[in-house]
Amino acid sequence: MVLTSIGDLARGLTLKTRATDIKNQIETLSYEMATGKVQDVSGRLDGDYSHLLDLDRSLARLDAFQVATSEAGLFTDAMQLSLTTVDHSVSEITASLLSFGTSNQAVTHENASVQAQNELDTVISALNTRAGGRSLFSGTATDVSPLPPAQTLLAALKTELTGAVTVADIRQRAEDWFNDPAGFDAVIYQGSATTLSPMQISESESVRVPVTATDPALKAALRDIAVAAAVADPALGITRDQRTDLFKQLGVDLANTQNETVNLRARVGVAEARIEQAATRNNAARTSLEYSRNKLIAADPYETAAQLQTVQFQLESLYSVTVRNANLSLVNFLR
Repeated sequence: MVLTSIGDLARGLTLKTRATDIKNQIETLSYEMATGKVQDVSGRLDGDYSHLLDLDRSLARLDAFQVATSEAGLFTDAMQLSLTTVDHSVSEITASLLSFGTSNQAVTHENASVQAQNELDTVISALNTRAGGRSLFSGTATDVSPLPPAQTLLAALKTELTGAVTVADIRQRAEDWFNDPAGFDAVIYQGSATTLSPMQISESESVRVPVTATDPALKAALRDIAVAAAVADPALGITRDQRTDLFKQLGVDLANTQNETVNLRARVGVAEARIEQAATRNNAARTSLEYSRNKLIAADPYETAAQLQTVQFQLESLYSVTVRNANLSLVNFLR
């Protein structure tokens, strides 16, 4: 019978090498248990990273679109809130002017103009709203507020109305000044004439909200409210009967303007809906891509747990063998 043995040094080296190998396996399996993906990605993919890289690029694009849709949603939501405030102010002053237009009392006219000035302040404040540091109604000049304080607008308007002797003349002068490119747009509006570029919300879809403070519906609301606020100034020389008649006509005009502001809100609402739909589609695409990516490099948790338990047992067994071998000394053998 032939006995083959190795020396103690060789045996110790063999056991140490085996222990190191098992520890490396434990480290690898522990990583896979913690992360849920294999450590040797190259081995799993046989060195072909093309599909994985394509998935990563798609996920990176969706990350960018997620930021874009969030910013677009914030912008349009803030714009919708501002237009709601404008619509509410127009509704309030419309009802008041129609009511005050039935009275020919000076104190009533004074109250109407004061309320009109308050509503004008509210409308201008709403149109000067910022979201994320950007002005909503300034076009591409998002770093500046589109409108100055109400007193600045009233002062410019009163200059245009000076000398008007009839209600028709007052309304016509106000309309001409607001529609003249050298009037309201040049003197009062501080934003850009260029509207914002479309906001990209997916790979093949963009949304555009070309609304500025120079939109005809907003200018009409500002014009009629400003006229109602300005006519109480005695310097204009407008008679009591003219004010009564003017308030009636302004109330009717603002009622029609309110329909236009509602249409503006509807346009912004359509943009909000498209942004939300794009965000939903992007999230669904992300879920699908992440599932495909996980299938490529995911580690089976049950198989990994079983392998980890096996190698842990192997390590414990190896330690037991090492301990036994350590006790095989010459002294113990001679006892």
